[in-house]
Amino acid sequence: MRQSGSDSETDDYQQPLLHRKEDEDVKRAPLLCSSRFGLALLSCYGFFVAYALRVNLSVAMVDMLNSNTSSSSSNDSVCPRHTSPARPKHNHTASVYDWDSETQGWILGSFFYGYIFTQIPGGYLARKYGAKWLLGVGILGTVIFTLLTPVAADLGAGYLIAVRVLEGIGEGVTFPAMHAMWASWAPPLERSRLLTISYAGAQLGTVVALPLSGQICFYLDWTYVFYIFGAVGLVWFVLWAFLVSNNPSSHRTISETERTYIIASLKNELSPTSDSIPWTSILTSVPLLAIVVAHFSYNWTFYTLLTLLPTYMNDVLGFSIKQNGMLSALPYLGCWLLSMGGGQLADYLRETCLFRTVVVRKAFTIIGMMGPAVFLVAAGYTKCNYILAVIFLTVSSSLGGFSASGFNINHLDIAPSYAGILLGITNSFATVPGMVGPVIARLLTKSNTIAEWQTVFFISAGINLFGAVFYTVFGKGTVQPWAVHRVHIQ
Repeated sequence: MRQSGSDSETDDYQQPLLHRKEDEDVKRAPLLCSSRFGLALLSCYGFFVAYALRVNLSVAMVDMLNSNTSSSSSNDSVCPRHTSPARPKHNHTASVYDWDSETQGWILGSFFYGYIFTQIPGGYLARKYGAKWLLGVGILGTVIFTLLTPVAADLGAGYLIAVRVLEGIGEGVTFPAMHAMWASWAPPLERSRLLTISYAGAQLGTVVALPLSGQICFYLDWTYVFYIFGAVGLVWFVLWAFLVSNNPSSHRTISETERTYIIASLKNELSPTSDSIPWTSILTSVPLLAIVVAHFSYNWTFYTLLTLLPTYMNDVLGFSIKQNGMLSALPYLGCWLLSMGGGQLADYLRETCLFRTVVVRKAFTIIGMMGPAVFLVAAGYTKCNYILAVIFLTVSSSLGGFSASGFNINHLDIAPSYAGILLGITNSFATVPGMVGPVIARLLTKSNTIAEWQTVFFISAGINLFGAVFYTVFGKGTVQPWAVHRVHIQ
């Protein structure tokens, strides 16, 4: 059994060599066409569904509102307004509603109130009972409530808010459950590439859902946004139910070579699920606190942009991204591409170049948090050059993709057996910015001046920089002593 009494930087130096030696002791199973690669692709599809169902309401809301209610009291913007070619009107028959701006805010924000509720329970239940059905049923529940969205809207705003809260409860278990599953599936030197493929579905879902929802609303009506994406989610659940297993040992079609390779590579890192959970050690762990701070800081900027970028583009730059869905998706497309490439690069540096895990995690976190901070501030000084503003905002979000191979998967490095629980803890804190960040930003931009928005961007950038520095100082890359099962000799 691995000796776990040290957490020194020497351990981080030795870690790649130890993993490399373990790989030499057992036949390496190719990644391509393997069961673990299939799991990465299918979980990517799952997160695509989860995020498509999360963001589609923000687009559909435009068509759900009575035109007299939704129209702005003024078409003025700080910069000259950019006109778009007129599009023919379609004779839609879906219902519209007279919801004021406060009601709209409650509807759009209600998802997070359910989402934060199941983060830590999701990690605990995934460790105790297995992640497959927890994650599957969580997304299935979101799918079902998405399909019920048009009915709930007809019944009233309160019913729609309740449905969105329930959707959030379902999605709250997804990331902790997936982290718990990867603890049993991802060999240490393949974690970056497997997890970034898996979680890149989140950005991909945003990239596809934003423009496609707009097209569905235009050519059909807003109800079909929920029906179509709901149907896509049902297909995913069927595939997940029949093709996925909680661990390599119970997988029906995995090769014996791959099964042996995965189990051997993880033999010194996992503890039995029957072990008691070291809550005191977890809650007092400084490396975990470093992840919490980084995750909170990164999400402050992410959610601020996700929620308020359309407002900034429309009210300040005079360019409505509602008329160009792909433009609204560009930041997330860039984030998806760099997170995928970053995962390959991170594992290459660890496996081939023998970089310490902690060095790779910190380097990618610095790039993925400080880079976005710089370009976010720069975007505030582009004045009325909306093309340059979009470029800077896209670069800012894109560079954030590197953090997927930084702090975002560090839970598996420091405590693979409890990765789901750890992610539930960090994601609980990281959900708070989605609830309060945009509210604070809107309080600071009541007049929608460029100076006010510069303040918002400076605050977000400052929080990002603090998170990056804190993680760089206190982050670790080795399994913590409290996370390793000790064998007691009788």
